[in-house]
Amino acid sequence: MQLIKDKQIVDDNWQDLADDAELAAGDISVSLSRWQTEKAQLLAHEGQLGIRISPADSVADFAADLDKIALVELDFPDFADGRLFSHAWLLRSRYGFQGEIRATGHYMPDQVFYLARVGVNAFKPATAEQLPVQLGYLQDFTVTYQDSVN
Repeated sequence: MQLIKDKQIVDDNWQDLADDAELAAGDISVSLSRWQTEKAQLLAHEGQLGIRISPADSVADFAADLDKIALVELDFPDFADGRLFSHAWLLRSRYGFQGEIRATGHYMPDQVFYLARVGVNAFKPATAEQLPVQLGYLQDFTVTYQDSVN
C-alpha cells in the first residue's frame, strides 16, 4: 500500500504488528502497550521501530524513548475525537520528535491540512483512491493566521 509522506505519495514499508504477532523482520510498528511490556525485546529487533497510539494514550508514557522510535502512528478510532491532534503537537513542540508522525484510521480527509499544522507529516488513507484527494487537501490554504509546528 502507498501513503502520503512529506506531501508525496510513497510506498509504505512498515508492518503493523498485532499484540500477539511474532516479531517480523524489517520496520515494525507496535501498540504502546506492547512497547511498554516488550521494550527490551523490541530494542534488540533489527529494523526501525514505531509505536501506535490511540486518543486515550499519553505521549508522556513513551517520551523518554523517542530517540529509539522512528514512527508514531496516531490511530483515529472515529471522527469525533481530537485528542490525537494534541498528541501530534506535543510530540513536535514539547518533546522535539523529528521522526514520522502518521495519521491512520478514521480521520476525515478535510482534516489533513490541520493535522499537518500540528506536526503530522504522513497520512495513510483507507483506500489508494483517496491518496490524490488527501494530497490536494494539504494545499487547501496558502495563508494562515496562527503559528504552527510545521
